Amino acid sequence: MAGKILSILLVVCGLVAGGAMYYLQVYGFYQAVDVQPGQDVVLLPLGSDVPQAIEYSGFEAIDADSSPIRYRACFETRLRPDALAQLFTLSDAVDPRNAPGWFDCFDAPTLGAALKAGSATAFVGQKNIEFGVDRIVAITDDGHGFVWHELNNCGKKAYDGTVIGEACPVRPETN
Repeated sequence: MAGKILSILLVVCGLVAGGAMYYLQVYGFYQAVDVQPGQDVVLLPLGSDVPQAIEYSGFEAIDADSSPIRYRACFETRLRPDALAQLFTLSDAVDPRNAPGWFDCFDAPTLGAALKAGSATAFVGQKNIEFGVDRIVAITDDGHGFVWHELNNCGKKAYDGTVIGEACPVRPETN
């Protein structure tokens, strides 16, 4: 009898722990980002290190303090990718990171397919928003915009243990 009770207790504990981990990963750490009109959507101009705001509306975003790559945002713009490509730095990112299922406006598989098909264009929004992480802004031909964070070369090297090198900024010390 004691073995049955112990088995049931272990199963219940496992289910509770699994449910808690699922909740924390999908819902718990995310919070809505406060809208900062005129500052939420920026692109990196060609030949410059200072991001420039572009026209947008309908901005909504989520972020989490637990990781620098959890940021996702959606917006709309009247600006078209082909015109923006003449002024701003393009990104080679074509595989946006998935957003939680409840953040309906960000559909990573559809956006990735649009980027690969050429009906959306990815731009660098800001370099090193946190060490080794760039903000990527993608805009579709019909004016829908999406933002996510992506590891840059310095970030990939830093997180896989490779020597970073002189081309990367100094990595901030963490405790």
